[in-house]
Amino acid sequence: MTPTGSAREARTRPVIDLHTHSAVSDGTETPTELVAAAARAGVDVLALTDHDTVAGWAEAAAAARTHGVTLVRGIEISCAWHHSSIHLLGYLTDADDAALARELARARDSRSTRLERMVALMAADGIPLGYDEVLAQVGPGATPGRPHIADALIANGTIRHRDEAFRSWLGDDSPYYVGHYAPDPVRAVELVRAAGGVPVIAHPFTRTRTGALDDALVERMREAGLVGLEAYHRDHGPAEVARAEALAGRLGLLLTGSSDYHGEGKRNRLAENTTKPEVLEAIEAASSGVTEVLRP
Repeated sequence: MTPTGSAREARTRPVIDLHTHSAVSDGTETPTELVAAAARAGVDVLALTDHDTVAGWAEAAAAARTHGVTLVRGIEISCAWHHSSIHLLGYLTDADDAALARELARARDSRSTRLERMVALMAADGIPLGYDEVLAQVGPGATPGRPHIADALIANGTIRHRDEAFRSWLGDDSPYYVGHYAPDPVRAVELVRAAGGVPVIAHPFTRTRTGALDDALVERMREAGLVGLEAYHRDHGPAEVARAEALAGRLGLLLTGSSDYHGEGKRNRLAENTTKPEVLEAIEAASSGVTEVLRP
């Protein structure tokens, strides 16, 4: 866990977790269950940031009112740059923005077709898996992704946890990896800003990514409207945190901290990293206001 404040601050300041996923994308809990889990964990402010979709927003909003949790509605956009995957968090975007909606729909459609090709490659090598087993793991309206292949392998007893599947078969450098459409990260920043939202790079220097995120690209994204870096994340060690802090200081970017919680899909725990209240205030101020932070 990366601390973002002193123990005394933790007792007096709200607990803010700005990166979580529900079963609408690749989490294992419904938006209602996710919000309830956050309330039990002592989270005061929760951001729902499902991959390439806003389909869970309405359900999460209803649950947030029930449990007294402040909700920040967001998305996580999968971007591609030089054969490397970069994830962009977009907070408080307009759910009805046509240009952003088209881009997200294109990414979702591409994801669904690539899974079938990956499963075929795996099955040809004797890995016990059928595409119907994968589809059984994708909830109604959910965005299909590699974690659903992992869940199918768990369900049929081949592995015990998603991490095993990604280490052996599902990583970007795996012979079974099949690419999918993803927007250029600079274009994604422009789309989020045009939709009234606030773009923040998720786990920018994660040690699990194939390839490195170039500082020059971050600078280009900043020129396009990038607002922050998710510095405090389980995938960042001290060197990555220091790099993010230095780069944010040089470029005038905000620093956030989040859990990237997926329920039982990942080992990440709610609020294991958090964001300072003044950073959330700055994010809210940077938005157009078309989508507001929902407070109980």
